[in-house]
Amino acid sequence: MIDFSVPEDLAALRDRVRAFVVERIVPFERDPRLTAHGPTDELRAELVELARAEKLLTVQAPVEYGGLGLSHVEQALVYEAAGWSTLGPVAMNCAAPDEGNMYLLGKIADPDQIERHLMPMIRGERRSVFAMTEPGGAGSDPGQLSTRAVFDGENFVIDGQKWLITGADGAATWIIMADLAENPHLPAGPTLFLTEADTPGIVIERVMNTMDRNYVGGHAVVRFEKLTLPPSAVLGRTGQALRYAQLRLAPARLTHCMRWLGAAERAQSIALDHARTRTAFGKPIGQHEGVSFMLADNEIALHQCRLTIWHTCWLMDQGHQARHESSMAKAAVSEELFKVTDRCVQVLGGIGISDETVVEMLFRDMRAFRLYDGPTEVHKYAIGRHLVGR
Repeated sequence: MIDFSVPEDLAALRDRVRAFVVERIVPFERDPRLTAHGPTDELRAELVELARAEKLLTVQAPVEYGGLGLSHVEQALVYEAAGWSTLGPVAMNCAAPDEGNMYLLGKIADPDQIERHLMPMIRGERRSVFAMTEPGGAGSDPGQLSTRAVFDGENFVIDGQKWLITGADGAATWIIMADLAENPHLPAGPTLFLTEADTPGIVIERVMNTMDRNYVGGHAVVRFEKLTLPPSAVLGRTGQALRYAQLRLAPARLTHCMRWLGAAERAQSIALDHARTRTAFGKPIGQHEGVSFMLADNEIALHQCRLTIWHTCWLMDQGHQARHESSMAKAAVSEELFKVTDRCVQVLGGIGISDETVVEMLFRDMRAFRLYDGPTEVHKYAIGRHLVGR
């Protein structure tokens, strides 16, 4: 039986999160510490303390680690509420890439790694990166991985270059994907390594200029020069990085969708207010068919996106991997929410392309969302392979 009712305690949490974001976080959207490369670490720290005081910090963490142990469906409601401001997930410590990295560490990290890396992340004391994407091709196709790791029986030595590494500038914990060369000691192949940012051999070359500005530290180009790590730095098992990446990416695609659904709702709310008060040709513009149809299309899209997210979350809560469904969700939701914000810009007219409202920023951020965790075309390729067979 399908049941779309929301339990009272979950509805109360959702409403408390939305009120917190509207009342305490939205005012920071004009803070100069929200830069072209995202919020600064100083701003993040201040926002985290606000969430901590409200007991809304890292609510998604397992109960044994101090969180509420939210299911995927429960996360969908809470993250949508948090996403009303792009700073909401930053404050609540459920923004990418940390949210996905915490999820992965909770699944495959050993006890020492959990204590050293995961727990400080859950407490909001440090940020993390997932260093996989490379200028030479590894990204949507991680099989093109060119960063190499060599094991000599005592240590791993890693060399290579990455780019578009979100949050690298200022992050303390690094998850690095490298292709482990054949050796007589361990299984070879793509492997994840976990280390501290100040380990010699990690070089941040520059922070890239990008159209989005919602991630702390922006997106960086980094280089590994004879980065030497001990066996204890291996995250999980050697040769299993692609499997672990999928373990992380399926839910991470959905949490992106949840947060950006909240942002698109915000844009629709601003457009609606404008349509009710702005007049043209003798009446509010919302009473003109051209504008009212755009707003109606937005409402339809928001509803469809929400149901798509909820269904995929429900499947995952039932124990399904839902890779096919999460690909469909990511492709559909990212495309539709971009259309929503585009229509909101149109409804707002001249102020829609200015920073008089946050809609212009959300429009740029939403355009980038269509590429996060795989562009639409890659997900459609995966969906097609699933339908017709390899």
